[in-house]
Amino acid sequence: MTIFDQWRARSPYYDETHEALAQSVRRFVAQEVAPHIDRWEAEGELPRDLHKKAAEAGILGLRYPEEYGGHSDGFDIFHGMVQTEELSAVGAGGLGASLMTHGIGLPPVLAMGSEEMKQRIAVPVLAGEKIIALGITEPSGGSDVANLKTKAEKKGDRYIVNGSKMFITSGMRADWLTCAVRTGGPGAGGVSLLLIDMNSKGVSRNRLDKMGWRCSDTAAIFFEDVEVPAENLIGPENGGFIGIMRNFNSERLGMAMGCCAFARVCLQEAVDWAQQRETFGKALVGHQSIRIKLADMERQIDATQAWVDLCAWQVKEGRDRPADFAMLKVNATRMLEAVAREAAQVLGGASYITGSKVERIYREVRVNAIGGGSEEIMLDLAGRQLFGGRG
Repeated sequence: MTIFDQWRARSPYYDETHEALAQSVRRFVAQEVAPHIDRWEAEGELPRDLHKKAAEAGILGLRYPEEYGGHSDGFDIFHGMVQTEELSAVGAGGLGASLMTHGIGLPPVLAMGSEEMKQRIAVPVLAGEKIIALGITEPSGGSDVANLKTKAEKKGDRYIVNGSKMFITSGMRADWLTCAVRTGGPGAGGVSLLLIDMNSKGVSRNRLDKMGWRCSDTAAIFFEDVEVPAENLIGPENGGFIGIMRNFNSERLGMAMGCCAFARVCLQEAVDWAQQRETFGKALVGHQSIRIKLADMERQIDATQAWVDLCAWQVKEGRDRPADFAMLKVNATRMLEAVAREAAQVLGGASYITGSKVERIYREVRVNAIGGGSEEIMLDLAGRQLFGGRG
């Protein structure tokens, strides 16, 4: 049993059904992902047929309603955690970010959209036939959702959209965009969610090159007098902010789980290297300083995983609070940064050469610390929710 498996076997939250799912996803990754991931990283995107294969394997639809092609019966939030873990095993964060982009683009549709919209959008997305992305961040505001500037003006039976979005995951390949727009006055009360067909006239997009998540296509998206049918409004007009905030909580929990998984990948690679590499007449792991590093890495991972599992249990029991997700995300991303650094120290020069998982994960530390809400915004959010004060 590897480091990658041990935590589940000793946890009260996971049973044989979670282990069975882990093995199923692991087989999919070994067959359909691992042999190609380096090429996809170089090409800068995932092939569209991977989405169909993932749907056929039950990965895209896990914990989504059965009536739209999902698989929810008998699955809980911890099955979702296991799937995140196994998709992380190849050490490429862009895989989960892009293959599972419906995890942030689809929930607002399912939670707030009309039944017609759910059938029209969720069914082909969960079948892997269409790709949906989430468009929140803008060039001017980052995570300042309440002050977004992309405007949607209603004219008859249509909205006319003008503005732009930045750093949109799967933005180059997306067929639909769950897009935050301003339909009302200033502040959170004027924000709505619109489903935008990315093939509409007036939509343009530019590919963004990145430090990490290289197999995940990322785009800057521009809207110039884009016509969107009024029936593509998700939820009530000027009622989109709460849907966006609800979405952020699950995204942050998922990112924290991913950080634990990638940290375990780093630890496993460091352990393997330390056991094989010889220095000064003995295996690297024979040096006390190296053993201390490895043990400290395990300490940080296990502590963070315990918090992730607790937050997941609180979601399952309806006892969760937004501040916990914000603080957890900060803790998890800082843990990943520390573990990736120490793993690189253990590997030495080998960690600086393209080809090791540690090298790739080290380049992806920053996107975890910034994406989904930066450390500073997360801690301020938690502080305001827990202790009051508006700043």
